[in-house]
Amino acid sequence: MIEKREKRKKIFYVPGMISLVLIPLISVIYFFKTDSFKVDSCLAISVSTKKEFENYKIESLRKYKTFKFKKDNFKELKELRFFVRDVLKKYDTINGAKIHFDSTSDYNAFISVINIIVEEEAVLWAYYKDDIYVLASPKPKPKPSNLKPIKYFSCGYYEANKSYFLEMERKRQFQYTISLYKKYWIILLSYFGIILLNIFTLVKFNKNQNYNQK
Repeated sequence: MIEKREKRKKIFYVPGMISLVLIPLISVIYFFKTDSFKVDSCLAISVSTKKEFENYKIESLRKYKTFKFKKDNFKELKELRFFVRDVLKKYDTINGAKIHFDSTSDYNAFISVINIIVEEEAVLWAYYKDDIYVLASPKPKPKPSNLKPIKYFSCGYYEANKSYFLEMERKRQFQYTISLYKKYWIILLSYFGIILLNIFTLVKFNKNQNYNQK
């Protein structure tokens, strides 16, 4: 004889649904409001002084081909990249690139030019006033084959002070963790609030079930 199963009432756990839906939604909104997804970066650029620019005679060191940028122009950027690449590849000590910016130049164009210089690994370049000068270094001389390798000596400073460096790293990690708690305290507070709501609802639900059974 087949036992007939008793049909039970479906239970909808509302606080649980709140946790599943609202916590991710609130977190994403908060992260966007506080620019948490924004990646900040910087690039260090040294600007030549008048004395340095004149002492090294940068303006007369090469026959410069001038590139003028008023905005982020793809064609001009591509031409500049190939020209710089060719000059560096040939170790050209006669020609160079002069990139000029004026008051109408676009900021993206400036950053794109810097990116080209970095990506093409131009070692010699100078930024003075409104111009950037890119030069190729002379072809390196071959190293003599009769040179003996140098043996390096380590003083063991790190090993002798290893415990100190580990302690400093531990403190740095602790301070970083504290800074995260301070920055995202509202999310933690919301999380604990929902936990308390869940506990309260469960207790109330169990009391009602026991009362109904009686």
